[in-house]
Amino acid sequence: MQIKGYPVRLPIDVCMVFTANPEDYTARGKIITPLKDRIGSEIRTHYPTTIEHGVAITAQEAWTERRKDLVVPRYVREVVEGIAFAARRDKKIDRRSGVSQRLPISALENAVSNAERRAPPRRRDAGRPAHLGHLRVAAVAHGQVRARVRGRAAGGGERGPRAHPRAVGEVFSTYLGSVHFRQVVRFFEEGGTLRIREGSSAEEVLGQLQRVPEALEHTDALGVEPGDPAPLVAAAGEFVLEGLWAQKKIGRSDDRGFVAPERKGDVELDLERLERLRKLKKQVN
Repeated sequence: MQIKGYPVRLPIDVCMVFTANPEDYTARGKIITPLKDRIGSEIRTHYPTTIEHGVAITAQEAWTERRKDLVVPRYVREVVEGIAFAARRDKKIDRRSGVSQRLPISALENAVSNAERRAPPRRRDAGRPAHLGHLRVAAVAHGQVRARVRGRAAGGGERGPRAHPRAVGEVFSTYLGSVHFRQVVRFFEEGGTLRIREGSSAEEVLGQLQRVPEALEHTDALGVEPGDPAPLVAAAGEFVLEGLWAQKKIGRSDDRGFVAPERKGDVELDLERLERLRKLKKQVN
């Protein structure tokens, strides 16, 4: 070959790889024949079929091994993966675009970055894990999930799927589904509030959580043992509140934090009944 008129001899060692989304090329869902004739072998891939497989893939691909004192609990990894699974099941998702495995990879890296930002400065004697804090992964999903709204594609911000609370609720049910947390719910129903400010240390968050009865009594199901560092206990306590919010047992506000659940008024209930009757009438017709 020639580069700017100069002859250059290079050893030939070439491997050509073709990738394609078959559904984008043909309605049959198969690779177009002229391209397939030039390929020696064909490997079909698919999304992970179980949460365990998804967690393993994301753990392999995500950049999370940044500092030894930062711990990512198993339940956090499952929530991150559950967002993709919940979004793939959602009827509003555009099936042509789907939900790539890049979503949980980016979400986990974002959660680790947020924990790294909130963690104390690196010290030689720092032997405790960094504080993971809230599961701030919903923002990563924004823009990476395309919803189908009234027959047309729309971005994640326009009536997008509520994959984040669904994922939190499912993982919460797996680990703590048998616990009722009546005292926690009663605390908020009686007017109690709890707001975890951005940038709060693990000790500050833990002090807030200790005000809520029973919030920290069942964290052993999440792998938290007595005497564990404050960041792990605080992260588990936050997950308990997030799970109760996902199950609509308590409320959450962006400006006030965790509060009492909103009770639907009679008018809203009547509208829901009317909507159900309309759907039933259409099915009968």
